[in-house]
Amino acid sequence: MLESESSLKQQIVSDPDEVPLILHSHINQPISDLSLLQKSLLFAELSMIAYNDPVEAERAVNLMGFPTSIFFDYDGAQGYFFENDHDSVIVCRGTEPNEWNDIHADTNVTTVIAETAGRVHRGFKQEADDLWPLIEKHIKGLNKTLWFTGHSLGAAMATVCAYRCRISNECANPKELYTYGSPRVGNNRYVNFAKLTHYRWVNNNDIVTRVPPIWMGYRHTGIEMYLNRNGMIKTLNYAAKRLDRWHGFLRGLRRFRLDHFSDHSVHEYITHILKAVKREEDLKKLSG
Repeated sequence: MLESESSLKQQIVSDPDEVPLILHSHINQPISDLSLLQKSLLFAELSMIAYNDPVEAERAVNLMGFPTSIFFDYDGAQGYFFENDHDSVIVCRGTEPNEWNDIHADTNVTTVIAETAGRVHRGFKQEADDLWPLIEKHIKGLNKTLWFTGHSLGAAMATVCAYRCRISNECANPKELYTYGSPRVGNNRYVNFAKLTHYRWVNNNDIVTRVPPIWMGYRHTGIEMYLNRNGMIKTLNYAAKRLDRWHGFLRGLRRFRLDHFSDHSVHEYITHILKAVKREEDLKKLSG
């Protein structure tokens, strides 16, 4: 559930020079009981927390309602396992610009044959392969509801791992996958082989959601949750989306910023989804 306005002031700060991490989500019930927007906000915040070091991440998720936090790290590929009495969440960490391993994974755009079906991005698969033994150890025989999420490179890794988990006979069956600013991960056969509910959030001009290019055979899948230039959730056709992105780009230039990069920030996703959650709650109050 979304906590009251007073609880939104709850901050995680370990260094006076750091920007405080403000948390909006706190759950005391199964994640499945939350609305789609509440779940989207929760997983976006968990994806943001995954960029923090293990100590800070543990402190943050403890406040959110996850007493268990386990950090995965193998050769630069990183992620977390968060758990409470009802749910387990695998969160893959996104691109860190000072980590060569992440940059190499992003730029290694050739495809390889996937272990499921079709062809998958070589770099994303390698990152997922590195983490998979650590993840698999915690989800084999799991009797709780399992979720996957991530932002940027973490979104791609979460997609590969969730698909792999979905077809495995040994792992718990993932409930849903939530990604933010995800690049394309594989070809059409790959992305449509594993039947899994996937909510794929796209913020206006976020350039990462448009790479690798379609002409290389890459495709998106899942239910696109598109945020327009005003941060509103819209379903637009191709022409309307191009026009919306153009207006967003021009507005960004007037503000001396390049939307293609600023729109990729996980904080931008959280800001817009939080507003949508508040609108949803206001409507419930009016109708109730």
